[in-house]
Amino acid sequence: MSSETYTTALAQTAAEFDAALVGLLANQDNDVPRIWDAMRYAALAGGKRLRPFLVLISSDVCGGSRASALRVAAAVEMMHTYSLVHDDLPAMDDDELRRGLPTLHRQFDEATAILAGDALLTLAFEVLADPATHADGQIRAELVLGLARAGGARGMAGGQMLDLEAENRAVANANEVIRLESMKTGALFAWSCEAGAVVAGAGQAERAKLRAFGAEFGMAFQITDDILDETGDASEVGKAVGKDSERGKATLVSLRGLKGARDAALEHAQRAVENLDFFGEKADLLRAAATQLIDRRV
Repeated sequence: MSSETYTTALAQTAAEFDAALVGLLANQDNDVPRIWDAMRYAALAGGKRLRPFLVLISSDVCGGSRASALRVAAAVEMMHTYSLVHDDLPAMDDDELRRGLPTLHRQFDEATAILAGDALLTLAFEVLADPATHADGQIRAELVLGLARAGGARGMAGGQMLDLEAENRAVANANEVIRLESMKTGALFAWSCEAGAVVAGAGQAERAKLRAFGAEFGMAFQITDDILDETGDASEVGKAVGKDSERGKATLVSLRGLKGARDAALEHAQRAVENLDFFGEKADLLRAAATQLIDRRV
């Protein structure tokens, strides 16, 4: 599959997803407008919508309903956006720019950013638990459980804790970085892919292959993100760069150099693709997503 075909599919899927997300973030009761304005500011700020793309295409691969998958994709993106809002706060990464715009706490204020992040997180579970997402309560329960695990102490939040701790001590080896990044970034990517299979009613074999793909994809994504922090331009990337080295934060770039990090990203991307042989040509868009990671600039 050509890079142009993948890029077009990614953009089309993002447009379809954004339309669905706008509906879910509509404050139909006009209740507490400031928090809804802040939630929309953060969640509708653009981006490639890579996690929603993985949910939707994984669901397609397993023959799922697009309407149901869009709601699951929205829940995943709400979780992701909440994490960005909180990570950008002065108590965490203290960033001023996100997706080329002022971060939420800069545009509004810190208290509003905290509450908007909280509201996005809880709305994610409200969306998944709603019968509109899937008629089968067991599937809805699995979706809620999976997202909770991906975002909690065993996943994204725990990984962020390890990341903060690593700023204050020497990291012994690359295995510590790999563990940190597999939790902080890889867990939600892994669940994005598995969630598409879950909402499609796929079997355990399909779920396992897509989860393994997502986990390796997430590692490749995070390593390339670390590379962009070292080599990218803020106007292109849409956020501040060079902050890892300023803070002395251990990454595969700092431990292995740019070439070593690129080699590691390529290895994870290749491992990701190997899990897709199970699906044949149906998974070509997922293959392209992994391949395009290696040369990404944003």
